[in-house]
Amino acid sequence: MKFGDIARKWLHVLPLIAAVLALTSLPQVSLAQPAPAETAVQAPAASAQSVNVADQNAAPAAAAEASGPTAQGAAASGYTPLGPEWIKGQPTPGAIGFQKQYSNIGDEGLFMHDVVLLPVITAVTLLVLALLLWVIVRYNRRRNPVPSKTSHNTLIEVIWTAVPVLILVVIAIPSITLLAHQYQSPPKDALTVKVTGYQWYWGYAYPDNGGFEVISNMLPEEEALKRGEPSHLAVDNRLVVPAGEPIRLQVTGADVIHSFAVPSLWFKIDAVPGRLNERMLFIKEPGIYYGQCSELCGARHGYMPIAVEAVPRAQFEAYIRSQGGTLGGEEAAPAPAAAPLQAPESSVEGAPGAGAAPTAAAPGTEA
Repeated sequence: MKFGDIARKWLHVLPLIAAVLALTSLPQVSLAQPAPAETAVQAPAASAQSVNVADQNAAPAAAAEASGPTAQGAAASGYTPLGPEWIKGQPTPGAIGFQKQYSNIGDEGLFMHDVVLLPVITAVTLLVLALLLWVIVRYNRRRNPVPSKTSHNTLIEVIWTAVPVLILVVIAIPSITLLAHQYQSPPKDALTVKVTGYQWYWGYAYPDNGGFEVISNMLPEEEALKRGEPSHLAVDNRLVVPAGEPIRLQVTGADVIHSFAVPSLWFKIDAVPGRLNERMLFIKEPGIYYGQCSELCGARHGYMPIAVEAVPRAQFEAYIRSQGGTLGGEEAAPAPAAAPLQAPESSVEGAPGAGAAPTAAAPGTEA
């Protein structure tokens, strides 16, 4: 069998190899939300859960009962929410690349894109353009009135088979390594946080710290700007986690498929009903990092942002205490004899927890 025939057989396999490797190296795009002008206003503590502002007709008076601590309770516990001067992960107006990364896996992914993929893509594009221009100039009808009938040039076939294979190998090795690092299992002693996607807001539960859940809704635009935070990204209750340590993030959906994505942390995982997906989250330094639901989940898909607040361990423990949670070997506080009735978590009709809250029966009457 001629060497040229072997090269031609490889040509049928290359498109499949290229397609598989392209899927593993596809980078995540950054959010395209513009950021507001910087301001020095200090963000106040989230004292009450706001109404799901996706419902533009809902009055502020219809806001649900507080799911987070009051400002007095937070201050008494030693926890103070980070102000807008701590915002680090957010879209930049006019940017066309990735956001600045604040996680180890984000640094690796950005290196893969900037140092490996971008130069290879640029070189291949320029080479193909140069070859097209050369063929147009050298082999047009005016310069070649009688077309050449040369075929089966073994050297050319070997080159155009071997070079793409080598390029794909160069891309595949760091790409597969990055993929393996992205789904590395968290250590056994990592903090566990459970994220639940609802239509259309997020719930953050801390099973290692008493199991309480904080409900997070988007702030109205005027309230977000008043606090000095970006509109359509700011929330009433952030996901508070410790900085500089691994976190086991377990994600699920309560109704339809959502997607928990924070571009500046190189983090994205689907929230699927009936399934608990898990990934390790690591944030290198304290700050506020924004994301959005990245799976089309219904009419208000664009109104369920994500705000992650990374703080030092001491401040995180103060946050847990402000929420009534427990730390380490502490015992949970006894439940009250008659807990107050909880108002619905969302004012949007049809959403989980929506509708009028039940009322307690009057003494001497049947419920």
